[in-house]
Order: sequence, then C-alpha cells, then structure tokens
Amino acid sequence: MKIILLVALALIVYRSAGFAQSAVKDESVRYQQERMVYLQWDQNKFTPKAGFLSLNPYYWLTWGLFHPNYHKTDLRPLSSTGPQTQRLALVGAMNSTDSRYKLQSDTIRNTALAEIANQSGLVTDADPLWQLYYAKELKPVIHHSATSILGGLSPAVSAQLVTEGLYAWYKNELDMLAERVNAAHAGDIDRGSRILAYHRLLLEYRRLAGVWAIRTSSAQTTMRMTAQQEKLKNNRAAVSQWTPQTDVQIARTVLQHLQ
Repeated sequence: MKIILLVALALIVYRSAGFAQSAVKDESVRYQQERMVYLQWDQNKFTPKAGFLSLNPYYWLTWGLFHPNYHKTDLRPLSSTGPQTQRLALVGAMNSTDSRYKLQSDTIRNTALAEIANQSGLVTDADPLWQLYYAKELKPVIHHSATSILGGLSPAVSAQLVTEGLYAWYKNELDMLAERVNAAHAGDIDRGSRILAYHRLLLEYRRLAGVWAIRTSSAQTTMRMTAQQEKLKNNRAAVSQWTPQTDVQIARTVLQHLQ
C-alpha cells in the first residue's frame, strides 16, 4: 500500500513539474517582440483589441490608459526611417566619403612622387638616359685627371704642353665644365631641362676636346719640325744618293698613278 502511495505521489509531482515548465504562448508578447526589432509594425497586431464598444478592460490597461498613441508611430530601429537604419546609412555614406578622400589623397601622393622623381636630384643616377648615354659620354669631364688628359702622348709632347701652359688651360676648362655637369646632375630641376643641360654641356665638351686635339697635334708637328731644323742646322740630315734615273723613275710613277 505504501509503495502504491509513493508511486502515485511521484507521478503527481512529475506531472506538476511538467506543467510548470510548459512554454508560454502569448501572441501579444510575440507581436511586441517583433515590433521591437525589424519584422513588423502592423496596426492589426496591436493586441489586446478594444473589443465590442471598446469595453475590453485589457485594452484599456495595456494601451488606452498608458500608451494611447504608441501604435501610431513606427519605432522599429531597423525600419525604413529607424535610428539604426539611419546610422547604417550614415556609416555607408561616411565610408563612401572616406573612399573618395583616400582615392584623392592617393592620387595626390602618386602625383607628388612622380614630381619628385621628375625633379629631385637624389634619383638622377637612376635616369635611364643618364645611365645609357650621358654618364658614358661625360665621364672624361667628370672623372678627368692628368693621366686621362695626357694619356697617349709622348713624354716630350706632354712636357711641351705643360711648359706652354696648354695643359693647365685645358684642365681648368674641364674643371669648370665638370662643376656645371655636377650642378645639372644633382640640382632639383625638371627632367627635360636637365637632359637639355646634359646635351649643351656635352656639345661644349666636344668642342673643347676638338680644340685640345688640334693643340696637341700642332705641338707634335712643331716638335718634329724643330727636330728637322736642328738636324739641317747641324748638317745631320740624311740625303739619299741621286742619279738622273731617279727623276725618270719618279716621273714614271706619277704618270702611272694619273692613268
């Protein structure tokens, strides 16, 4: 008997616990939850209703007395005019503005870098035209020395040029020309103006090198003539043996070349 009573009591407690944990299904609560987010603001889903002749007391307790105008204004945060929607729209507009500002700043940055690369004297060594042509052509000006100036000349001619002051004159001209080349190379000027300066200085160097070649050649010729005059003066000039047949042979050779 006691066992039967205990089993009956356990069943009663179990069923009571099951009823206590049953889900609450209140449409008014569910509608209110939907209104608080984004789902709907349907005027037909404001419950409880007023009822017949507006005599429903739950309506008056819920809406009529305390919130009579609540259902007239859509208060959903994510509605078309809700605060959250407006905030997201503002964030999107700000992002779009930031993107335009970033694009504009990047354009200004790239333009500034291009202008720096075009004008700065710090990057002229990387100029392709300088690397491929002008650095090589102007090297005798920039890196000139006594060895490079007098190279290929005999010691006597070199001594003659130094004695006459021609070497000092030519070296001074190269020094001034090298200063101008370095100024054009390291200065902050437009690339087009820099290339034109290179070209003008290269033409000046070629004219100067031509004058130097004429002076060195004249010095060599003068020294040979002086040496010949000294030999003639001292009766040391070698004279080949002459016969009448010599003139005949010379005449025949000339006639053969004329034919």
